[in-house]
Amino acid sequence: MTKTVSIIVPCYNEQSTIHLLLNAIHRQTYPRSMMEVVIADGGSTDGTRAAIQDWQAAHPDLQVNLVDNPKKIIPAGLNTAIKAASGEIIVRLDAHSEPQADYVTRSVAALENGLGQNVGGAWDIRPGSEGWIARSIAFAASHPIGVGDARYRHSKQPGVVDTVPFGAFYPRLVDQIGMFDETLLTNEDYEFNARIRQSGGKIWFDPQIRTIYYARHTLKALAQQYWRYGFWKWQMLRRYPETIRWRQALPPLFVVGLLMLMILAVFLPLARWALIAVLVLYFGVLLATGLHHAIKQKSLAIMPGFALAVATMHLTWGAGFLWGMLNPQ
Repeated sequence: MTKTVSIIVPCYNEQSTIHLLLNAIHRQTYPRSMMEVVIADGGSTDGTRAAIQDWQAAHPDLQVNLVDNPKKIIPAGLNTAIKAASGEIIVRLDAHSEPQADYVTRSVAALENGLGQNVGGAWDIRPGSEGWIARSIAFAASHPIGVGDARYRHSKQPGVVDTVPFGAFYPRLVDQIGMFDETLLTNEDYEFNARIRQSGGKIWFDPQIRTIYYARHTLKALAQQYWRYGFWKWQMLRRYPETIRWRQALPPLFVVGLLMLMILAVFLPLARWALIAVLVLYFGVLLATGLHHAIKQKSLAIMPGFALAVATMHLTWGAGFLWGMLNPQ
């Protein structure tokens, strides 16, 4: 018997993209009569709510419920949507995502087959806008040099993982481990999955469960995003130190190393040469990696763009992590 599904979406000022998500949900192979969409809006001021209502009026065959998220933050929006959901299965999505047509069907099948307590898939990362820097950022956000061993960004092998983006689960899971942590402004997915693992559950990754994710389109926006990621990662790791992975330790160590060499370089010529050598080696590797993709894309601007994007990700994530250590929440 087909299970009813509640698709939950935290949302704030998404007028330009919310129709892409809703259209993608409307195209799902899963029966529309068995799905509902619960959007928790954090008080949008850009016409998002009107856009949702207009879309709903034009598509009465898909139930869309709009609820208020007065706290405005993502984990509070998720919790509000979960409380308003009536489905036998919860599927979390993001207002910037476009799930593949069989996303819900595959997610439900993985749960029904008992593969994990939370199941999710891979991101098809796309540029957030036109232009060489946006394309460079999208490439960096899906390359192991930029994101380490985050399998949902580049892996093609299914299996048990530490975390998945979004995810699908039975409502009873939140009864067992609790709701999303509203003291974390980001990394709420990772923290939620950490509690699943601590309770003896599994997180299942299936690369055939796919959704388009639009990367940030400027280096400034990328820097702000990764600063938040780093800052809140430390806040999460303070509670779950056993969950730290090598890829998470490298950026802050790299930032500390650069800062030490910069200070020592003022007094020691050897440190000056060491700093130059580190930077030349680091950017040399990034430029060489970017060159391969630039040739494939027939755009040499991707080569320096990739280097700039990865360096922005590493340095701001590492600096945010260190700042989080100095400013515990």
